[in-house]
Amino acid sequence: MKKYKNIVRTVVLFSVAVFGIYSCSDDFLDEVNTYSIDSENYFNSEDDYYNALVAAYDMLQSTYVNVMLGEIASDNTLCGGESATDVIGFQQIDDMIHTPVNSNLRDVWNWMFAGVNRANYILEFQDKTDFEGKEVIIAETRFLRAYYHFELVKWFGGIPLKGDQRFQLGDELSIPRSSKEEVYALIEEDLQYAINNLSYTAPQTGRVTKGSAQALLGKAYLYQDKFNEAANVLENLIINGPYDLVTDYDTIFESEGENGIESVFEVQYTDVEGAGFDCLQCSEGNVAVGFNGIRNYSGPMFDSGFSFNVPVQEVVDAFEEGDLRKDVAILDIEAWAAETGATFSTGFEHTGYYNRKYIARQGDLNTGDQNLTNPNNYRAIRFADVLLMAAEAYNRGAIDDTKAQLYLNRVRERAFGNNNNEISLTGTALTEAIYDERRVELVGEGHRFFDLVRTGRGTEIDGFTPGKHELFPIPIEEIQFSNGNWSQNPGY
Repeated sequence: MKKYKNIVRTVVLFSVAVFGIYSCSDDFLDEVNTYSIDSENYFNSEDDYYNALVAAYDMLQSTYVNVMLGEIASDNTLCGGESATDVIGFQQIDDMIHTPVNSNLRDVWNWMFAGVNRANYILEFQDKTDFEGKEVIIAETRFLRAYYHFELVKWFGGIPLKGDQRFQLGDELSIPRSSKEEVYALIEEDLQYAINNLSYTAPQTGRVTKGSAQALLGKAYLYQDKFNEAANVLENLIINGPYDLVTDYDTIFESEGENGIESVFEVQYTDVEGAGFDCLQCSEGNVAVGFNGIRNYSGPMFDSGFSFNVPVQEVVDAFEEGDLRKDVAILDIEAWAAETGATFSTGFEHTGYYNRKYIARQGDLNTGDQNLTNPNNYRAIRFADVLLMAAEAYNRGAIDDTKAQLYLNRVRERAFGNNNNEISLTGTALTEAIYDERRVELVGEGHRFFDLVRTGRGTEIDGFTPGKHELFPIPIEEIQFSNGNWSQNPGY
């Protein structure tokens, strides 16, 4: 699912949430004509449903900000950038002084609700026209709605729900915030439908599979401490799915490693021009790659960027001696410059380290702005993550520590290139080992803040206030527009 092209932008406001429709081509679809979302001449053919599905996929590209902030809000990285006022919303989140007035949190809310609305557009008209294979399109749609809802509930807690209907202006005055439990119940229902109606082989590269839905369902269960349910669905995926760990960890994050055997779900990006700093969500490229990049860099292998999201010494030191993942995940820019003669400048909060997984590589096909249209896909759910989630479920649910060790050590064997570093701990000691492994395996991939929060370890983050910072504030505009219908999250 590559080479996204703008086919239509129809704006429907849900408070300030934008519902625009884009498309992609190559493996997934060709450019189509503009249409009106309220016209009676739509959803009359398979192509109509197919093109609307692409629009629902397209909002995944805006999740680059979710990934960045999942690291910046945690103890893995500092915000960085040019100065203390460079993207002030990021800086506030890094320092845990964010408020409901934060344009970047507003982006997360708006863009994820735009994804929900695009999915609900299809589901609102799902019975209008029948054709062979429609259940696959509906299953993919329901996965995408679950994905966007999962992002929203982990960021903001309970959110408004409207079933299989699009949100309209005025709904904010009458539709209440559902509970977190109600949101998760819909996520589970959508993903179970997707599991039942999808296969492990996608119709085209980049589209959702049965495995994608199983992995996300297992993750949703784990976030609710439903350990037995998580263990069951993840075990089924591990045993019956087509996924495996790639032999060489170093290849995962290079262009040739995209959509490989370890990729359970991957957000597709391309180099097509079409974005600017006034509309970052319009980019078909991975904007995070440019933001993460080395400031004013000149040298081999990498391109320059804006020096945000810089890893701290603590996470570098979290890697054990002999762990082959360290130099793949973390670029020591001082050592690299000494070795290669490269030059760079230091930005705000310079730590000497960069998120090597997601910084621009020279030679990546890029016909647009290298900082806004980078084609580096986001590996949203990797098989290593599935193994570690299963290990955690088996251990924390007191189900089977032996199996938890098996899956943990499978990841560690790849990390060290041998089986001399196996862990035989049990109980809470094994729990801590799994937590430690998740940190180093997944560093830079946007999971750390939410891993800390869901396991009650938020106080490991500087400035974290228990009872407040587990959730982010609902944007002030939404609270105001709801005229008191929606309450703000505690502490804000």
